[in-house]
Amino acid sequence: LMLCFSVSNIDARPMFGFATQTADKDFKRFFIIYVSLAIANSLFTLMRAFTFAYGGIAAARKLHKSLLNSLLKCSISFLDATPSGRILNRFSSDTWSVDDSLPFIMNILLANMFSLLGTLVLSCYGLPKFLIVLVPLAIFYYFIQNYYRWTSREIKRISSVSLSPVYAHFGETISGLSTIRAFRHVTQFVEHNFLLVSNSIRAQFASLIAGLWLSFRLQLIGIVMVAGVSLIGVIEHVYTIEGSNPALVGLSLSYILSVTGLLNGLISSFTETEKEMIGVERVTAYIDDLPKEEEDNEEQFIFLNEERQQKGATIEYRHATMKYSVDQKVALDNITFQIQSNEKIGIVGRTGSGKSSLLAVLFRLVNLSDGQILIDNVDTTTMRRHTLRQTLAIIPQDPFLFSGTIRENLDPYQHHTDEEIHSALEKCHLFDLVETLGNDLNSMIVERGRNFSVGQKQLFCLARALLRKAKILCLDEATANIDNETDRLIQTSIRDACSNVTVITIAHRVQTILDSDRVIVMDSGRIIEFDTPTNLLKSPQSTFARLVRQAKVSILS
Repeated sequence: LMLCFSVSNIDARPMFGFATQTADKDFKRFFIIYVSLAIANSLFTLMRAFTFAYGGIAAARKLHKSLLNSLLKCSISFLDATPSGRILNRFSSDTWSVDDSLPFIMNILLANMFSLLGTLVLSCYGLPKFLIVLVPLAIFYYFIQNYYRWTSREIKRISSVSLSPVYAHFGETISGLSTIRAFRHVTQFVEHNFLLVSNSIRAQFASLIAGLWLSFRLQLIGIVMVAGVSLIGVIEHVYTIEGSNPALVGLSLSYILSVTGLLNGLISSFTETEKEMIGVERVTAYIDDLPKEEEDNEEQFIFLNEERQQKGATIEYRHATMKYSVDQKVALDNITFQIQSNEKIGIVGRTGSGKSSLLAVLFRLVNLSDGQILIDNVDTTTMRRHTLRQTLAIIPQDPFLFSGTIRENLDPYQHHTDEEIHSALEKCHLFDLVETLGNDLNSMIVERGRNFSVGQKQLFCLARALLRKAKILCLDEATANIDNETDRLIQTSIRDACSNVTVITIAHRVQTILDSDRVIVMDSGRIIEFDTPTNLLKSPQSTFARLVRQAKVSILS
């Protein structure tokens, strides 16, 4: 396609050059050829533009889908260790390069390449001795473009690397803006932002200077070419018997006058293509090299506790030991306990005692260093994570709702009827709230559920878990950021709706787990107490009793 475009892109100069050497009756024939080439060039230009536009969109869609899929399946340790700005950079500027810049610049590159090739072929045809000048200039051109490409490519990498901290710092500043103002560190953050932006601009300025360095040398090549064609034409005319053909010499000279722009366009577009390919390189690095959470050797397993049994699953930790990394101390140290079906378990302990780590290994967000975890007497490591997590549901401390309708948030895969969704909403005391919105299940939820309170978002997450019919429900300090009244409402909803579900509650407030069947007290990755709340409160020396006294919770008999 590009070759056909290049051939059809020949302008009127060679036609008129040949026509001046023929009879007047042949001029009409050359004119018809020229018009035909102009029409063909328009058609090929349209086809080329459509091909690159469609190909760019298809490639960008595929890369973005693969990038998102790879990120969603990567290990949690990677997300913990990688700044969010670096990940956002992949989905913003790098993906933008693939989506918009790269197809456009590749189109220009191929057009310049074939245009330059056609120009040199016609110039050498009109003046064959021009090859004497062209060969050494081509060698010189190869070395300077190679040097420039290596330099600009590394500058582009530096520019991309220096841009990620800008994204990360800006996002962190926005997230913690109230804290920054409260501690009066605004000036410090502004100065640090200026430093990061200056580092990014410094790399871009170096790229601009490198472009000017190349432009100067390409202009020198163009001057030498024009001087060479002129000198060869004069020498042939003066010192050869047959002389030179004025029409062909003029044709060569007219094309050589534009070669500087073509050379500059070629190297610039080639370099820009390489720069934009760095975005592709960075995206494909995330696609291919991210540590995957799912192992290829894990066997598919059908969970034994099927929905028809309508009961919660049993959970057993056997000598479970876990480290988040090899150079850190153990987060769980030889944990052993068992949870019966439909049992409600509360977990308390100070920060860093290992409460959330119990759920992390249950969901297999982190692998055990030693020991095993069994659900319904099945080792969790013998099943795929996807299969395991279909049996689990969690309500986190920061509940998340997507932009969309209530139905899309509660039942994104459309597996349930409206009656089932209404039943789940009624169990979670949300039915009246949804009715007041006007459009029932089609009522819209804004981004991150900002049109609902934190407690209401927690209840929506609970309704979502009930619709999934999960056998195990985990609450990771879900009521830490809500008032006592909403806390009681959520606990009431859990008691009413989760009678056939095993519930594990990590509590910020002690009163949240007072009605649990049993309570686990954690400290330094170990279980120091595990009994019913009543038995633990009977012992004034117990850690749980001390926490209740510190919280000044009144115990109803």
